[in-house]
Amino acid sequence: MYPKIKVSDQILYLAQLRGMSRKDADANLKRWLERFQVPEYYNKKVEELSKGNQQKIQFIAAVIHKPSILIMDEAFSGLDPVNVELLKSTVKELRDDGASIVFSTHRMEHVEELCRNITIMHRSNPVLQGPIREIKSRFPKEKVVVGAERDIPGLDRIPGVVSATRTERGYDLRISRKEAAQDILKHAMAQGPVERFELLEPTLNEIFIKTVGESHE
Repeated sequence: MYPKIKVSDQILYLAQLRGMSRKDADANLKRWLERFQVPEYYNKKVEELSKGNQQKIQFIAAVIHKPSILIMDEAFSGLDPVNVELLKSTVKELRDDGASIVFSTHRMEHVEELCRNITIMHRSNPVLQGPIREIKSRFPKEKVVVGAERDIPGLDRIPGVVSATRTERGYDLRISRKEAAQDILKHAMAQGPVERFELLEPTLNEIFIKTVGESHE
């Protein structure tokens, strides 16, 4: 974005380049500014905005003409949690309205929430790709969470339990086979009420590390 030019002048110009009438572009811009809770930025210069708000304006510039394909590279970088949630909800709406979105990020929690198909890259080469649900099904479930206020002795002695760690709300367990989960539940319930029990699927962070190793590249 040009720092010394007003937000409205820039975005209306870019929208017209993409085939919109000035009237439609202006109406869309005002709607987006209201959506992002910054209607007062219409006549401000870009350099007068914070980095996070500049990012909002760049996003508006990219979507004002309702593109069928949207490419986003680390789109949430530098945004505070409130604005991350605001932008994520907008991306979901665009996705659900039929836009094809190519989303590049190192934040695996954003990938899990927003994406349906993924490609994990390592040294510029794809090492894993496909629908998220299908990819997760290829990796074993190795974590169990037990929620209980009291102590539950003996969890670490159950066959298949690799480790049992006490937490503020219960226990985190690592298992070597998923069948151990039922034995854990029976053992815990035999000693009192269980507030939570869950056999967790692997996170994308864990899948990424298993696929490419501990490398930071």
